[in-house]
Amino acid sequence: MTPRLVVVGAVNVDLVVQTDRLPGPGETVVGPGVERHGGGKGANAAVAAARAGAEVRYCGAVGADDTGDGALAELRAEGIEVTDVAVLEGAATGVALIVVDGGGENQIAVGAGANAAVDPAAVRAAVARSAGWAGCVLVSTEIPPGAVAAAVETAAAHGLACVLNPAPVTAGLVDLLRLGPVVTPNRSELRDLYALVEQGAAGSVAEMAAAVAARTGAPVVVTLGGDGVLVVDPERGAAPLPAPPADVRDTTGAGDTFNGVLAAGLAAGASVSEAVARGVVAASLSVGTVGARAGMPRAAAIDEATGQGTTARR
Repeated sequence: MTPRLVVVGAVNVDLVVQTDRLPGPGETVVGPGVERHGGGKGANAAVAAARAGAEVRYCGAVGADDTGDGALAELRAEGIEVTDVAVLEGAATGVALIVVDGGGENQIAVGAGANAAVDPAAVRAAVARSAGWAGCVLVSTEIPPGAVAAAVETAAAHGLACVLNPAPVTAGLVDLLRLGPVVTPNRSELRDLYALVEQGAAGSVAEMAAAVAARTGAPVVVTLGGDGVLVVDPERGAAPLPAPPADVRDTTGAGDTFNGVLAAGLAAGASVSEAVARGVVAASLSVGTVGARAGMPRAAAIDEATGQGTTARR
């Protein structure tokens, strides 16, 4: 049975400049050219999930402009349903400005545009409408806090698995943790979440993740870049999963790839550990190509690299 997934988040267009090194404060660096790619953490994760074999419905917003038209066309070309993406007059489609250095590290500045106007009522309706269809809801936080809350709360109300990617961390997230989403922060986001939960000095990654997991009652999956991930379960404790070796050209979108493949696995009925393993492999495969979506692998490539069956199994 094909996994089915609702993704709620931002839709951007990425403008990428490759340079020898990242600029410092007040500094200009020059690269040979500029590339345009589809972007937005939510939209990227939706593409990753679709390539991993999931049917995906997307909920978000773009501007009524050529950029928005192009962004939606790219999602449709991946087989993603975009009926629940609002097209807003008077708003620009979101844009991310990305600089990538020779080692694949990046700096990113985002102009939210239409993403800042995603309507919580529309999100609530979209998730509720998919309750009998989807196996998981994936939410990222580049949209208004009310829209994030609408997605997580509606998923919980309908008994749907939920993955919450807290990028960025906002104060309102602490109230959503009690609803039990699988939370997927990176190191810096984990520190910010821990500060909201404990309001104390940061500890080790495992200690901070355990504090967040105690609040959610669900696994916390900390993404650690080239070091893989740390899964902290409130009952089973901490389990590291290293990343396989990778030829790194661009890390932009690696976390989004991980989240999309993780959510697709959960939607297929896989355990958290199985879904995490596939997500780590997919993220490692994704960094060999410039552009957030360019290197996102298909299900067959993930299967070959993991030695597992397809995410479509139940």
